[in-house]
Amino acid sequence: MLKIHVLSENTSCSADFGSEHGLSLWIHGDQTDVNGLKGNLLFDTGASELFSVNATAMGLNLNDVDLAVVSHGHYDHGGGLKAFLALNDHAKIYIRKSGFEDHYALRKETDHVYIGIDQALASDSRFVFCDAHEEIKPGIEVFSEVSGERFLPSGNHVLLERRGEAFVPDDFRHEQNLILEKDGRSYLIAGCAHTGILNIIDRFRVIKGHMPDVVIGGFHLYNRAGHQSEPDEKTEALGRELMKTGAMFYTCHCTGLQAYDVLKGVMGERIAYLSAGTEITV
Repeated sequence: MLKIHVLSENTSCSADFGSEHGLSLWIHGDQTDVNGLKGNLLFDTGASELFSVNATAMGLNLNDVDLAVVSHGHYDHGGGLKAFLALNDHAKIYIRKSGFEDHYALRKETDHVYIGIDQALASDSRFVFCDAHEEIKPGIEVFSEVSGERFLPSGNHVLLERRGEAFVPDDFRHEQNLILEKDGRSYLIAGCAHTGILNIIDRFRVIKGHMPDVVIGGFHLYNRAGHQSEPDEKTEALGRELMKTGAMFYTCHCTGLQAYDVLKGVMGERIAYLSAGTEITV
């Protein structure tokens, strides 16, 4: 089993914790476990230093993190990296090299807003640039380059990359997903699932030969730029497909509360929501 603290998320479980458009998870391992995750892992750093403020409120010291994984190159997942580098003096940070490229969102018809992470940090020797599928250590893997067309988020159309002077659709090669294995159980953790949560699960199954036991993360069912959720019918259909996997789901962030309510109506006890300040054991 894993213990997870939610350090940053769009909502908070109480007034004791701040919230923002972002995601950061502290995942506790077991120092005595010789097979699987050992130590503490940080998944994403939210949009700002808020993840560190909430960590302190939860009695956690970020210098106790042994390694960090950044899911992709958007500010709401890597905006706290500078703060993390200052607060932790040793942990390696695993990220796709393309995570430091120029990522933009189209807010209006011609208004391109930079939504990437601080490129000045890329030269820090603590960053490790990951391949398409890489084992970080036994029980910890990352993978990217997810293909498939099942339930792709409609909000992707406003997300762009800048190549030279041109803005082109983001192909999300900078997005990676985390696999954890512990005590005979497998965990799949996604940041925003821009490549589609079902396609990510399909890729997990190809890599591991079975479905995950637990899936955690944002499913990108809410388009923040357009303030619009996916149609309920599409979300209901997604929920039915997720049920077929047999996994337990914990979602948050870019799923959006409206879409979560729709998924909850379909999936019942097989899905739960994570807010900042929440602690779960899965």
